[in-house]
Amino acid sequence: MATRYDSYCGLYCGACPMLAATVRGEVEKKAAEWELAAKNIVCQGCKSKVNAKLSADCVMRLCARDHGFDSCVDCDEYPCGTIQTFERDGYPHHTAVTANLEAIYNRGVDAWLAEQKERWSCPACGTPFTWYEDKCSSCRAELYDARAEERDLATEKGERRDGDSAYWKIRRDISRFR
Repeated sequence: MATRYDSYCGLYCGACPMLAATVRGEVEKKAAEWELAAKNIVCQGCKSKVNAKLSADCVMRLCARDHGFDSCVDCDEYPCGTIQTFERDGYPHHTAVTANLEAIYNRGVDAWLAEQKERWSCPACGTPFTWYEDKCSSCRAELYDARAEERDLATEKGERRDGDSAYWKIRRDISRFR
């Protein structure tokens, strides 16, 4: 099965560092850097047959698949408590999932994927980047990463969030997938 960049929950898998490592052929390098077993980070997207351990065990993925839905927005219970909790769990890249699901519902997955590909590519040189990269790996241009996006979304909603602290939470939590 080919790599899939759309997810059940509204995340853009194309900006996932695990999928990016798989696509770029950097699994061994990234696994060593993250102190993880390489087999646990190989991923072609949560809708593929090749999933990182984190994706394979995802409650939203399993629920949508069990109910035969292409995404959570197809469910009569959307937005359920699981999606709402996920969106507010302190991980900056989760902040936009309901907005993404609404875009998929209103414009279709192909249009959304095209928008996301552009959003997660360096505006200066077009190199794809992941959720927490703030400098382009090719041209070193500054990037609008998930932390900046979360701060902007929180400001729009009148909330205050410290997006940088979530990065370190991820680094601590990811150790459970070794």
